[in-house]
Amino acid sequence: MIKLTVLYGHPTDPAAFEAYYANTHLPIAAKISGFEKIEYTKFIGAPDGSPAAHYSMAEFWFTSPEALQAAMGSPEGQATAADLANFATGGVTLMIGAVEN
Repeated sequence: MIKLTVLYGHPTDPAAFEAYYANTHLPIAAKISGFEKIEYTKFIGAPDGSPAAHYSMAEFWFTSPEALQAAMGSPEGQATAADLANFATGGVTLMIGAVEN
């Protein structure tokens, strides 16, 4: 499996981030086809009790690098990527990895 991980930095306005993410970004991202699973995590802190380094994370699982490339290269994938600048005021980091069991 191949995983696309999207790490969101702490937004300038968390309420605005959450509203936009739920009402605008997720419906755009839901149009992407070809992924096996998607998961969203909102961080609540670091193990030592300090604030988390990131605000939240989205993870998309794909069966192969080719499936990832096809999904993200599609018009829906491109629209999702282009929308990040509209709400990710804390920055965003994208990473691709091979899931090992």
